[in-house]
Amino acid sequence: MAPLRDDSILERFHLLVNAPALFNAMTTAVELNIYGFLAEHPDSGFTEIQEYTGVPAHQLRVLLQAVCATGLLERHDGLYRNSEVAAELLATDADDSWGHILVGWKEVYYPAFAQMTTALRAGRNTALEVYPGDEPTLYQRLARNPDLERVFHRAMSAFTLRSVDALVERPEFAGVRHLLDIGGGDGTTSLRLATRHPELRCTVVDMPSVSRLGDASASAIPDRVALHPADIFADDFPSGADAVLFSHVLEIFDEDRIVGQLKKAYDVLPDGGTVFVYGYNVSDDETTGLFGARLGLYFNVLASGQGMAYPARDYENWLRGVGFKAVSTVAGLPYEHGLTIGVK
Repeated sequence: MAPLRDDSILERFHLLVNAPALFNAMTTAVELNIYGFLAEHPDSGFTEIQEYTGVPAHQLRVLLQAVCATGLLERHDGLYRNSEVAAELLATDADDSWGHILVGWKEVYYPAFAQMTTALRAGRNTALEVYPGDEPTLYQRLARNPDLERVFHRAMSAFTLRSVDALVERPEFAGVRHLLDIGGGDGTTSLRLATRHPELRCTVVDMPSVSRLGDASASAIPDRVALHPADIFADDFPSGADAVLFSHVLEIFDEDRIVGQLKKAYDVLPDGGTVFVYGYNVSDDETTGLFGARLGLYFNVLASGQGMAYPARDYENWLRGVGFKAVSTVAGLPYEHGLTIGVK
């Protein structure tokens, strides 16, 4: 008797082979603000949506069918409305809207994946070649394109806001007085931490072009969120902190560069100081984690040519190797995140 086929895997296969087109369809609906329009005008007809978007009738018909096929839009008696998921995630322009994330992935992440076979065979991020410059990472080359850099960091900030509360609420931050947020981008995480913990002062360390994007975060709490433009590899970390946070930064790089960053954190911290490593973790057997899988491929094809959503045990071993004690991981945080902690 032939073994039973796992129809759930077949169903996922059918979704995956259509996913590139459907992803772009739901993102086009973001760019046309169809979800926002239907939030204000539920049960709108085709003509009303066409008048709002200005898209030719046949092309709009095709788009609406595609987005309905994803389940994000619903059609009843010829009238369209958002699904509950679309209403929650896509219908507003809030800072944490998935709409910002989708546009960022469409403009930066996903065009690169056509280079996947070439990049993986070459062992380097060949998709980076479409960006002007000779710097080795996407983050450095984006500084040459401020508009795209802004889109990219808006997407990153929105995704951070989707997951960061689980980090911010951790009791381990209650005793911290001065935190270095290494590679902290536009300061979104530091602002949330400083707002939640009134005794906490944060210094956000990142490239000058990125630090400029953090002016709003710094101005919100100017006495407790400061920007420190620097190259996190070439420059010394600022002194005087009792904790160091690496949020969504170490995963970009390989073991040697990660260990180098952890050594710099160890050297700058006082005895009893704490290091926090926050980001995606795939499972220990490296077989699960959809968000982590996408991220690792993006790093190797485009962003840096190295890195992945490492299992938590890797970070634990690297922290112990540098000299940190009391190493542990808080697992199971939203969107496949974990928080690995060590004490000097």
